[in-house]
Amino acid sequence: MFKRGDGEERQERDRHDRLGGGPIEDREVRMKDQVGGEVTVIGQGASLEGTVVSAGSLRIDGQVKGKITAEGDVTLSPQSQVEADIQAQSVTVEGTFKGNIFARARAELARGGRVDGNVTTKTLIVAEGASFSGQSIMDQAGGQGRPDQRSAGTERPGQAQPQPAQAQQPAPAPQAAPAG
Repeated sequence: MFKRGDGEERQERDRHDRLGGGPIEDREVRMKDQVGGEVTVIGQGASLEGTVVSAGSLRIDGQVKGKITAEGDVTLSPQSQVEADIQAQSVTVEGTFKGNIFARARAELARGGRVDGNVTTKTLIVAEGASFSGQSIMDQAGGQGRPDQRSAGTERPGQAQPQPAQAQQPAPAPQAAPAG
């Protein structure tokens, strides 16, 4: 016999199990990205150091230090802490990031996201409430060059590297020649 609220309690219990009270289900890990590939998830409790390579997209909920390369998109969730160079199709930063981003299509700094480093991309989106400290290079090639070939992402072929401003000393005053 059906009792009022019985279905709601079961739904709440199922939701609790999905949010950490039970095992992770396949559908929670194997999310499809836009191009039909798999999304690799680095969970909130994970801490990785080294090189992360993904043939599809990548979502980081934990901590990563090193280098990240993905054929698809990279998403840094609000609780993520990443110190790396990222090369991907698109990059979305909702957490804390330090390093360089090379995005072939677009880079997005979401509300609450913090980026300390350079961003090279075709399209850069900075939401209200995001923090960005570094250089943005709006590159029509969309960060196609490898990071190690781009001199920290700040130099383009055929273009002079900007030089830092230097304090100029005032020129000495001309002295009058002795009369005589």
